Amino acid sequence: MEQLAGIDVSLQLSSICVMDATGRILREAKVASDPKSLVDWVQGSGLELARIGLEADPLSQWLYAAMRAAGLAVELLETRHVCDAFKAMPVKTDRNDARGIAHLMR
Repeated sequence: MEQLAGIDVSLQLSSICVMDATGRILREAKVASDPKSLVDWVQGSGLELARIGLEADPLSQWLYAAMRAAGLAVELLETRHVCDAFKAMPVKTDRNDARGIAHLMR
């Protein structure tokens, strides 16, 4: 079954949520917000991720480039689209944002 991930990038730590095509959460983590840490986590997770979503912002640009160079199927999501999709979320946290991005990748 297809597995997808959403990553909410912050200055220190990024929240990662991995789910399957039905929306069932398979794994969540907090990883240092640097390319090597994120690539190592994804490659060492044992998961076959069909897509990884990052919200487009200044912090995610360099992470996107490094993850792409590592051969990961990463996509940048337009900030306005992500913001609109999250308006219905009752509590805004990095963890919930990562979950929302993973749902958008579905």
